[in-house]
Amino acid sequence: MCDTCGCSQPPEAVTYRKPGEDPHGHTHDHDHPHSHGQHRHESRTIAVETDVLAKNNLIAAQNRGYFDAKNILTLNFVSSPGSGKTTLLEKTIQKLTPKHKIAVIEGDQQTLRDAERIEATGAPVIQVNTGKGCHLDADMIHKSLHELSLPDNSILFIENVGNLVCPALFDLGEAMKVVVISVTEGEDKPQKYPHMFDAADICVINKTDLLPYVDFDVEKCRQYALEVNHHLKFFEVSATKGDGLNDWISWVKELVSS
Repeated sequence: MCDTCGCSQPPEAVTYRKPGEDPHGHTHDHDHPHSHGQHRHESRTIAVETDVLAKNNLIAAQNRGYFDAKNILTLNFVSSPGSGKTTLLEKTIQKLTPKHKIAVIEGDQQTLRDAERIEATGAPVIQVNTGKGCHLDADMIHKSLHELSLPDNSILFIENVGNLVCPALFDLGEAMKVVVISVTEGEDKPQKYPHMFDAADICVINKTDLLPYVDFDVEKCRQYALEVNHHLKFFEVSATKGDGLNDWISWVKELVSS
């Protein structure tokens, strides 16, 4: 997709792992030499990006058909690093189980740390390590689904790689994108990364317990986000302290039952 961030890396560089698996069991790195002149590289950039997105959207449509057929609610969590996505997922899973069947696909460039945290909640989880890649794509989700074997009428949470740029471009077949912003990041994030907030359906403002200690205006953040996307629905939560989680959980339950 883009050479500078690693999106164009070969799929062999991506690994799919469950906690406890051999880290060397599912990856085969190969050299892929290319000899393209600079002028050819520049002239083909738009065409290559179009081809990549077209292929992704086709697989995303297949994923969506699978989710619809099995009545699986799929939410794609996106944010910058450190917003508290994993903690929010942990607390959400704890409040929804055992009544609801839940599985998680974790996206990170390296390590199994987030997958291990999710595994501790009892939810089945697959860690997708993207290497240099800065986002999950629809094919990664498709391959992960073969490992998870989701039951009908379940919930799939996808935690995307921490990045507010490329994940906005890639449809995974999810029902909704949930953008998470923490009060430690600055209320102008929606203005700086408008494509992500425009692509999102839900905005979770996290770490509200820190509001007395940081310079963050919640109303300004809402205003900036609504200027980009006036359809956004907001939740204000502290995933660590539990503030606002009941409203968030009630909304997820309504989606499941609808």
